[in-house]
Amino acid sequence: MGARQPKLTRTLLDVVEVLLKDDDQLYGLKIAQATGLMTGTVYPILARLVQARWVTAEWETADSAAGDTGARRKFYKLTPDGRQKAQAAVDARDKAQRQTLSRRTELGLN
Repeated sequence: MGARQPKLTRTLLDVVEVLLKDDDQLYGLKIAQATGLMTGTVYPILARLVQARWVTAEWETADSAAGDTGARRKFYKLTPDGRQKAQAAVDARDKAQRQTLSRRTELGLN
């Protein structure tokens, strides 16, 4: 039995869109800043993505910890399967948005 797939919400798609940029140094706060979402929204999404096996999470090593505090960050990266699913989900969202915009334009609603 495979991992439970996450619900493809707008906020989840915002998070995976950032992860698709393939930055090896993506941690929760950086993802929150890139999406404009609060960390209290981002961290549960990341946890669901890890549980679904779309994303791996790895703690920063102690010798590379950030800042003077030495606080360790957890880095998140899409798995190959997660990357495919995330890209397909973002592409589907973008296509739906284009179709909606086109339809609204046809109806003179824009």
